[in-house]
Amino acid sequence: MNYIIASDLPATSSLPGRLRLRLERGSAVYAASALNESPCIIGAKASAVTGSVVLHYRPDCRGAALTAVSALDENVLPAEAEADIGLEFRKRLYQKLGVHFAKKLLLPVWIRIPLDILHAFRFIRRAAASLRERKLGVAVLDGAAISAAMLQGDFNAASSIMLLLGVSELLEDYARRRARGALSRSLVLNADIVWIMENGAERQIPLAQLHVGAHAIVRCGSVIPADGIALEGEAAVNQSSLTGESTPVFKRPGDTVFAGTALEEGSLVIEVRSVAAESRIARIVDLIDRSESLKAGVQSRAERMADKVVPFSFALAAAAFALGGAQKALSALLVDYSCAVKLSTPISVISAMREAASRKLVIKGGKFLEAAAEADTVVFDKTGTLTTACPQVFHVGAFGGFTRDEVLRTAACIEEHFPHSLARAVISKAKEEGLSHEEEHADVTYIAAHGIATFYGGRRVVIGSRHFVEEDEHIPILPEQSAQIEAEAQGASVLYLGADGRLAGFLCIADPPRPEAIEVVAGLRALGVRHIVLLTGDGDQAARAMSRRLGIDECRAQVLPEDKQAFVENLRSSGHKVLMVGDGINDSPALAAADVSVAMRDASALARETADVTLLSDDLRGILTLRLLGLRLLRRIRGNFGFIAGFNSALISLGLSGAISASTLALLHNASTTAVSAASTKPLLGAAQYENIQAKK
Repeated sequence: MNYIIASDLPATSSLPGRLRLRLERGSAVYAASALNESPCIIGAKASAVTGSVVLHYRPDCRGAALTAVSALDENVLPAEAEADIGLEFRKRLYQKLGVHFAKKLLLPVWIRIPLDILHAFRFIRRAAASLRERKLGVAVLDGAAISAAMLQGDFNAASSIMLLLGVSELLEDYARRRARGALSRSLVLNADIVWIMENGAERQIPLAQLHVGAHAIVRCGSVIPADGIALEGEAAVNQSSLTGESTPVFKRPGDTVFAGTALEEGSLVIEVRSVAAESRIARIVDLIDRSESLKAGVQSRAERMADKVVPFSFALAAAAFALGGAQKALSALLVDYSCAVKLSTPISVISAMREAASRKLVIKGGKFLEAAAEADTVVFDKTGTLTTACPQVFHVGAFGGFTRDEVLRTAACIEEHFPHSLARAVISKAKEEGLSHEEEHADVTYIAAHGIATFYGGRRVVIGSRHFVEEDEHIPILPEQSAQIEAEAQGASVLYLGADGRLAGFLCIADPPRPEAIEVVAGLRALGVRHIVLLTGDGDQAARAMSRRLGIDECRAQVLPEDKQAFVENLRSSGHKVLMVGDGINDSPALAAADVSVAMRDASALARETADVTLLSDDLRGILTLRLLGLRLLRRIRGNFGFIAGFNSALISLGLSGAISASTLALLHNASTTAVSAASTKPLLGAAQYENIQAKK
């Protein structure tokens, strides 16, 4: 579809603080959503029917509002709105039903019959094409049934068959397009913006327009938009999504920085060295189009079974003709098992994918829902996956006459000037315990990548890494002190506090597990997962403590990316079905090796690209939703099989016995096919079930 962008956006009305824009219907809803994100716009409302967008903006921000409108283009707006899809479906359905009944009620027979024959050619051509490819499939059966009805002069039955087949096609197309729209909509509101330096001035552009060689500006709290080299500034960068490290890494001019990592302190100007060839949204929107190669195994089996049943339908029709004549043979042709199986199964799969998108899960193909249901082993990464990547102080120790509260108060007083993640953890802990820390120091010296030195309470105080305190500041750490710190830290990060040349204390800091992590591990067991594993590059003590706390069966620590991959491959070669959950570049090989892989919302770009499923919320309970959706999908498909086999067998029996006419038989068969297909679009998870999963969000 063509999008009307900045210079082409006509204002149909304009008042102070208000502006009405006319766009194409498919983009109006999403344009309004994107514009609502702008701080200069008070509100934006769209009409899916007319394609208009009404903006209300602050009176002094008209220029900024127009700039926000200018940022809209087809790279960040999806092609179709769900409202448009629904309107078109209803329009086509009413048109099809209206034509059918108008023709039947208003046209004389001598006109209606030629029109039916003309309409039948579409189905007959499909059957002929299938035969040319040496496939005796559902298309052949449909063509044969319509032809047989017409040859017997039963044009009402033929017309009913064609109508119901057409409605079934509309329903399948509607389900597919809604799924595509849901996937695209799930990401459009997260379209990224980046600041760049150009001709000595800063300007804001969509991430999709970022190019190699551009100078991107990244400030505290922002995510680095692309791989590149730092040109100016210094910053503490959280690289947990890339390396699994829970502490920030300091970057200076000349250092390499990576997309998806976050600045926790400072600012950088980076020269972009590589960007994605395609926009993130364009790739996700394309997933449904490519999903034919990613069908669920159960879907492929259903289609093969449907085709294999067709010859038996013809054999039954031949036997019925030999024993009871043409009318009995038509009864056998009009009712088949394959059509409903072949139609309801893909609709069930695509509807489940649409429901997953509404639950903030992007799934790249139906086969991954099936794999999630069949997985007996779940493998978790630790940092950023089972943990929040938000460090917290869990232990404070004191030496040399200092009290624990003095150590924490002093550390918080010094760290409050440097809001990186470890500093925030210290300040938060002091605040939680009610320890005030008014400033009593000045001339704070921050030594990047090492620590802080200052004068506090009349003495020189330093805080930082062991290397900084022991080697740079020459403060001795006695063997017994070292042993105590190691025992208390259990592999976590440690900040050392020194005063007047002596070690005053230490603070142990670690990423806590996500609040829902214990619930997720228990929930997976309740849903049939037999084995849960933790794989991490962190130290052994920290990993084992986390495993014990969450109730995880097996723990592997200090594992390299290639070792993670080998571990997952060994599980699969042993006959296990593996679901892998991770967020970092170091997890990508293992994600690719698993039967089904899940990336967290804030995962690295490579992990998101590699993973089969992406969580679009920060809640780990999305994995339970994924598992439950997969289980319910398989149960629905099996239930459909049972209904289709039983109902159609009953219809064939009634037809062969002469209890019902061919026209009624066709109506009941096609109505049942449409009904089971329509039922397959219903949500797999009721509201109550979903609330149970999300209750503690």
